[in-house]
Amino acid sequence: MKRELSALLRGTPKELRTWIDRPDRRRLWLCLAVISGAFGIYGFTIGFWRAPLMGLFVAVKMPTLIFLTLAGNGLLNGMLGLLLGSGLGFRQSLMAQLMSFTIAALILGALSPVTFFMALNAPAANADHAATAHSHFLVTHTVLIAMAGLFANLHLARLLLAVTQPGSRTAAPTLFAWLAGNAFLGAQLSWILRPFFGTPSIEIAFLRPHPFDGTFYETVWRSLQKITNGNALAVVLLLFLTIVLLLLPVMRKLSSPRSHHPTST
Repeated sequence: MKRELSALLRGTPKELRTWIDRPDRRRLWLCLAVISGAFGIYGFTIGFWRAPLMGLFVAVKMPTLIFLTLAGNGLLNGMLGLLLGSGLGFRQSLMAQLMSFTIAALILGALSPVTFFMALNAPAANADHAATAHSHFLVTHTVLIAMAGLFANLHLARLLLAVTQPGSRTAAPTLFAWLAGNAFLGAQLSWILRPFFGTPSIEIAFLRPHPFDGTFYETVWRSLQKITNGNALAVVLLLFLTIVLLLLPVMRKLSSPRSHHPTST
C-alpha cells in the first residue's frame, strides 16, 4: 500500500498512465479506503465544533459527498474526454478523478489534527459569538477543501500530458473541466446533504427537511460578508487572482505544442 501511494504522490507520467490503463482491484480498493478514511476523519473535525454527534454525522456524509461527486463528474468528464479527444474514456476519466480525490483526501487528512484543535479551541456553539465562529468555520473549510482539490488536480496535469497526443491542445480544457465540474457539482451536492457545520440556532440533524432551498454560494457569500465586514468582493477577487496565478503556468504548459511524449521522461 505504501508503495502504491508513493507512486501516486510522486506522479511521474509513466506511473500515472499505468494507474488508469490497468486499474487493478488493489489500487481501486486503496483509493476507496483512503477517501473513506481520510475524508471521514476530516469530516469529523468539521462537525465536532457543533457537537460530537454532528462530527459523526459529517464523518459519514463527507465520503458520501465525494463518491456522489465522483459518480456524476466521472460520467461527465468521460463524455467530455471523448468529445475533446483527450484520450481518456469513461473508465479512464473515472479512475483519474478517483486518483485526484485520493490525493485531496491525503492532504485534508494530514490537516485534520489542525482543524480538530481549531474546533476544540473555538467558541462553543452556545457562546455569544457562535454565529461568527460558524461563519469563520464555513469559509475556512471551504477554502481548505477547494485548495486541496485544486492541488490534487494540478498534480495530475502530468497525466494529461502523458495521455494526450503530441501537438494536441486538449489537455488544458480537460483539466479545466475537471476543476469546474468538481467545484460546482461538489458545492451544490454539499448544500443538498447539509448540515456539515451545524448552524448553532438550528437543531442537530443528519439532513435538513428542505434540502433544495437556497444554494451553497449564497451561504458562503453571506458568511464571507459577515467575517470581512462587508468586504467579501475584495476577498473573492483576491482568491480568484491567487487561483489564476497557480493555474496559469500549468495551463500554459498543457496548451503548448509538444514535440515528444512525456512518458519517455
